Amino acid sequence: MSDPVIESIDLVKKFKDVVAVNKVSFKVLRKEIYGLLGPNGAGKTTTINILITLLKPTSGQAFVDGIDVVKSPEKVRKKIGVVFQDPSLDMFLTAYENMYIHGKIYGLGGRELNKRIKELLDFVELKPFADKVVRYFSGGMRRRLEIARALLHDPDILILDEPTLGLDPQTRNKIWEYIKSVRKERGITILMTTHYMDEAEFLCDRISIMDHGRIIAEGTPEQLKSIIGSDVVLIKFSDTQKPMCLDNDLDGAIISCRSVSGNRVELVVRDAVKTLPRIFEEYERKGMVIEEISYRRPTLNEVFIYLTGRELRDSLEDQPRPIHRWR
Repeated sequence: MSDPVIESIDLVKKFKDVVAVNKVSFKVLRKEIYGLLGPNGAGKTTTINILITLLKPTSGQAFVDGIDVVKSPEKVRKKIGVVFQDPSLDMFLTAYENMYIHGKIYGLGGRELNKRIKELLDFVELKPFADKVVRYFSGGMRRRLEIARALLHDPDILILDEPTLGLDPQTRNKIWEYIKSVRKERGITILMTTHYMDEAEFLCDRISIMDHGRIIAEGTPEQLKSIIGSDVVLIKFSDTQKPMCLDNDLDGAIISCRSVSGNRVELVVRDAVKTLPRIFEEYERKGMVIEEISYRRPTLNEVFIYLTGRELRDSLEDQPRPIHRWR
């Protein structure tokens, strides 16, 4: 395992009697896309704000490229580019002017700044709109401009707080492409927050699931899905036959079976690839005709429900839960 580029060690942040972040620890490796996944109010943005030096932790430590975020905030800010959850562009300036001012803040200027602005506007497909006032941009165009601006000073680390919040599906997919391209073409490390399960699964190499200010699970998307440890098999029988569950669990390979609508049964199995041939054999032995069969892996949403007992939503509960981690 390479040295971490971002490291959080037992971070705690309290706002009076509210514990927003509760002993959060994780490491982000170089060139990795790492996600903090959880509902609104889980503590994701507060954690990010500590890492980007906007908040000081109540206790614990955080390091960005080996730099202590509390002791040397100026050095940290030079290392990172940030796309905030809330809009942060000047709506009355053009795209070019927004970029130019940001570049000057970071000490850039002259031909080099002009070149960088044009390159990045081209990268996010906004070059034709460089001289257009941002107030007339769509939400997706503004988000793309914010990503370009965050990359202007060539940071080592890009931090994205809910990068596709409120965007339509087509624009979300385009933003995903930019994020993937940034990592591939620039070798940049990316830390992002999201409450979209599909976004985390598509983009992130590793994920921490946060709930009530704590990390309750960490791993790759596949590792997190393996917490449930099962696949779901759906079988449709011919219309002339009544759906039937097997009375044989195939030596423990089948965890459960139930009838569902459409003349089908749903089986939860430990390993679909290994179990499917045996399922076929068992139903053939019983004279059942299978018309269709499919299987799927558990989703991250199902993992979250399994770990927390509910779907993603705000709550005032604050109960400790075991942490699932892979190393």
